[in-house]
Amino acid sequence: MFSFVEDRINVARIGRLQNAQPLQTSTLLDVQIVNAPMKNALDWLCRRLDNGTPTRVAFANAHCFNVAARNQTYQDALTTADAVLPDGSGLAMALRMRGETLAENLNGTDFTPALCRRLAASGEAVFLLGGKPGVAQAAAAKLQQLAPGLIVAGVQHGFFRRIDEAAVLRQINLSGARVLLLALGVPAQDIWLQRNMPRLHVTLSMGVGGLFDFLSGRIPRAPVPMRKAGLEWVWRLYQEPSGMWRRYVLGNPAFLARAAIDAAPPRAALADRCDLALKRALDIVGAGVGLIGLAPWLALIALAIRLDSKGPALLRQTRIGKDGVPFTVFKFRSMFNDAEARRAALVADNSHGAEAITFKIKSDPRITRLGRFLRKSSIDELPQLLNVLHGSMSLVGPRPPLPAEVSRYSAHQRRRLIAKPGMTCLWQVSGRANLPFSRQVELDIDYLARRNLFLDLQILARTIPAVLLARGAY
Repeated sequence: MFSFVEDRINVARIGRLQNAQPLQTSTLLDVQIVNAPMKNALDWLCRRLDNGTPTRVAFANAHCFNVAARNQTYQDALTTADAVLPDGSGLAMALRMRGETLAENLNGTDFTPALCRRLAASGEAVFLLGGKPGVAQAAAAKLQQLAPGLIVAGVQHGFFRRIDEAAVLRQINLSGARVLLLALGVPAQDIWLQRNMPRLHVTLSMGVGGLFDFLSGRIPRAPVPMRKAGLEWVWRLYQEPSGMWRRYVLGNPAFLARAAIDAAPPRAALADRCDLALKRALDIVGAGVGLIGLAPWLALIALAIRLDSKGPALLRQTRIGKDGVPFTVFKFRSMFNDAEARRAALVADNSHGAEAITFKIKSDPRITRLGRFLRKSSIDELPQLLNVLHGSMSLVGPRPPLPAEVSRYSAHQRRRLIAKPGMTCLWQVSGRANLPFSRQVELDIDYLARRNLFLDLQILARTIPAVLLARGAY
């Protein structure tokens, strides 16, 4: 029986060695971060584990880089780690400023269970250290549920004193575990591992941050759609506004600004890159705060729409974004469900003319009673704050056109597609739908030629009276 198990472990190890691929990295603020799919990263770690190569792994997000900027000891712990795994959409944005694409977000809450499934298959044991008393035990039980067969050699809470450190190290070494998961938070965990790796008998050690709290259920994770959209930080801010607002509302823009400066070429495009980084920071803060503050009202509006007429409260529509790339825009539904089918009969009533590119009717019979108010007040556009957070839209920019409209654009008119579309724009605060399409295009092109953060702030300030007066809104 023992021989069979040993053979199975050896086969699994040989397979990993044969299939492992070189681990790709990218440099971000002087730190080498892994830029590879999860499978490649797992193969690389398991290969080093099989070879007995000591490996120290850290996870890094925007907050980690902010802490490292003012803590040289932590910066050294990151730069000397054998692998730094990227955690969060902020790092993907920072790499895009450098013209690179992040292969995959390797956050610890998803990566560690995947690693544990590999460890369970090869019979490796893990030790969990960190969290409040009882949290590590609960996290271990959850990992064994997610990775059946996983051997947990020991657990220990993280509330120990420096004088007790030798006893903790002895407990880990006597457990026989070759993998250590450490959850002491940033920057303590990575500094602790860097200092103690020579005294540890483990082969692979990982600082996993708040993983134990998530696994134990002490802190609930964001819904899957928010995680896939890179908006988990919004959920954390909603859950713990007093404890997280500095990290996200102030920290995220600060990180992006530093990343933009770091990525900028010498002098020539520095101002443009900084301005784009500040614009994105404004988008993230404005949309994040807006969604959190308006959440109860948005829920009530959605309920009112459902009560007013049949159909979903939220409308998903394909629009054309930056460089002509289609994307899904969100709006509150303001029309009856058969609106599109009735459009052909109303073409002659188009306020811009029957042959015009855009289609607007002052007294559109397809609009619901509540929808007329939503449009007049521009409340129907508020769900686009989700698009802004996601990065497919900005707070300020040319309005996103429909594919049918873009198909009729001239080369001159397509110039309005060179930037992200926005929730508000220059022509919306200058008359909205009362302006002919040709004038809308000229104002968009004028904005793109001289856009900067100050102009965006001006347009946002002018949007408030424009919405309240509802000129040209229908």
